[in-house]
Amino acid sequence: MEPAPLSSLQEEGGPDESSSSSAFSAAAVPPRPATHHSLQKYAPVDWSAYFDEERPVAIPDTEDVFNVYMAGSEGPVVFCLHGGGYSGLSFALAANQIKGKARVVAMDLRGHGKSSTSDDLDLSIETLTNDVIVVIRPLYGDLPPAIILVGHSMGGSVAVHVAARRAIHNLHGLVVVDVVEGTAIASLIHMQKILLNRAQHFPSIEKAIEWSVKGGPLRNIDSARVSIPSTLKYDESKECYTYRTPLEKTEKYWKGWYEGLSDKFLSCPVQKILLLAGTDRLDRSLTIGQMQGKFQMIVVRHTGHAIQEDVPEEFASHILNFISRNKIGPNGVEIPGLIKKWQH
Repeated sequence: MEPAPLSSLQEEGGPDESSSSSAFSAAAVPPRPATHHSLQKYAPVDWSAYFDEERPVAIPDTEDVFNVYMAGSEGPVVFCLHGGGYSGLSFALAANQIKGKARVVAMDLRGHGKSSTSDDLDLSIETLTNDVIVVIRPLYGDLPPAIILVGHSMGGSVAVHVAARRAIHNLHGLVVVDVVEGTAIASLIHMQKILLNRAQHFPSIEKAIEWSVKGGPLRNIDSARVSIPSTLKYDESKECYTYRTPLEKTEKYWKGWYEGLSDKFLSCPVQKILLLAGTDRLDRSLTIGQMQGKFQMIVVRHTGHAIQEDVPEEFASHILNFISRNKIGPNGVEIPGLIKKWQH
């Protein structure tokens, strides 16, 4: 029996559907798209339809190899970090919209997608933060281009921690997608139930894609066709597909993803945007910070939790507007007659 439609916070545990004031509640979820029985509609699409390159990044003196997808050849780098249970291909459709004006790099985090590490279950915020830093360095060396960090949900927390560490030279922007500390922590109590209630096994990749838009976290079939396959693995013993990332086994790390996130976000010395899927309750720190103009908040309507997948054109537009408004060029902030770089 297929489970009932879940809250849009599939990845990190959403509140009860009766909590209508939250951006992650059922009230914020748009209608499901119409579906057909034809499996062709749910056929997988290769990453190369949206990205230009797939590159493994081996970390010296470790067994860790991180997979990154790259698109575009000019402009600043939009470095994307996905949420728990997703993959770098969560940003595929948005990357296709952005790559004409900026470069896009989307990383498979530890325990996700095609990345492989010595401990795929270590999803502590410290480890995830270190992973991002050690991947960026070999990609760009000591003279990186201007970088804008973009993180969705769990990846938003990772992006904030990376920015707050001040370990990335030439970092010029931070975009956090649909995660607020108070709401996220309050939601954690529901996460195991949500993980248990979702469909667990699929006879084919097409069926997994179909479920993702009928009863799962996504609203965009085109995005699901490219992103969902990378979130699955084949279980030989059960002769079916299941989830690549066993999030239920990482519970001890969940609270650490979000504790102190608001203050850390506000402390990051770069331009910042908070993108939310519907009106959400800002905690006291964020409310004061917004009133003081420390960050811009944009509410994206008619989308689920995965804004970058559900409305990729609008998402890409917000990213490109952010780059334009802050005059972020390939090497830094471009002021007539002057290029100014942010240093750590």
